[in-house]
Amino acid sequence: MKLYHHPLSGHAHRAHLFLSLLGLPHELVEVDVKAGAHKQPAFLALNPFGQIPVLDDDGTIVSDSNAILVYLATKHGRTDWLPQDAVQAAAVQRWLSVAAGELAYGACAARLVTVFGATFRPEEVIARAHALLAHLDKHLAARQWLVGEHPTIADVALYSYLANAPEGNVDTAGYPAVLAHLRRIEALPGFVPFAQTPAGLRAAA
Repeated sequence: MKLYHHPLSGHAHRAHLFLSLLGLPHELVEVDVKAGAHKQPAFLALNPFGQIPVLDDDGTIVSDSNAILVYLATKHGRTDWLPQDAVQAAAVQRWLSVAAGELAYGACAARLVTVFGATFRPEEVIARAHALLAHLDKHLAARQWLVGEHPTIADVALYSYLANAPEGNVDTAGYPAVLAHLRRIEALPGFVPFAQTPAGLRAAA
């Protein structure tokens, strides 16, 4: 099993994290995004959208980080990570949508500005990040996990960009329930950290 990734991509990290949490043997293949390798024909043959991560499971190609989470949980029968109960399955899907929406256009985008030089308006994406953090902090105030009584792929999907949100000048200090949630994920067997950079608030630390 190969995972095409970049160490500073939160999308790639969530796929790497879940592979590790499941204890699945895999090879990491780094894609030189800075050199534009993800836009070259060889990579576009794997993912025509030219995005990482991409999972190659013995010839079965799965692109999109959230799709990879669903694929791995389903293939390996991990209903603990992806519940089959209609209500909980819908709740997990809701958070996957948040990961692809509010998180991507908030904390993720803010970090893209400082780490990769993206041209988003910092004040706008930082405000979006804080709106999501406030909602999450309220949601997690009386529970340990986003859905149900144990971790699911919903928690994995949100972890990476929340953990490194300070790199995008998003101060997470005022969200104790979110921070406690991150620590719980980090305590799971098989956890692998997301590489940090001295950007944003971490540059001043």
